[in-house]
Amino acid sequence: MRISTSRGERGFTLIEMLVALSVFSLAALALIRLQAFTTRNAAELELRVIAQSVVRNRSVEILTDPRPPSLGETEGAVENGGLKWNWSQNAKLTEDQRFVQIDITAREERSGAPASLTILRPSAQLPDGPER
Repeated sequence: MRISTSRGERGFTLIEMLVALSVFSLAALALIRLQAFTTRNAAELELRVIAQSVVRNRSVEILTDPRPPSLGETEGAVENGGLKWNWSQNAKLTEDQRFVQIDITAREERSGAPASLTILRPSAQLPDGPER
């Protein structure tokens, strides 16, 4: 018994299969690279969020302290999010001398993830009650 095939039912050639597999592999490699890029950026973003909380916490400490910060550079370290963060602040008087400008920066010790914040606070204790 002989089975006859028509020209329309021949299937794919070896060349067509190789081209299809190479196109598929290029698309798969592009998706793998995209996932690696996304994962790396997510980790970096998480560190930046923690760095922002470090500088915000430092600014709250400065703003709630009844005494204004000493002028000049100050440095310290704090642990936040299970990581060690080195912070520095630079306090200087503004032009009108009534306010102190404090520039705060923080960096994670190993990765160097940065954050910075600038705040203003009165240079001296303001009097209680209305001004006369």
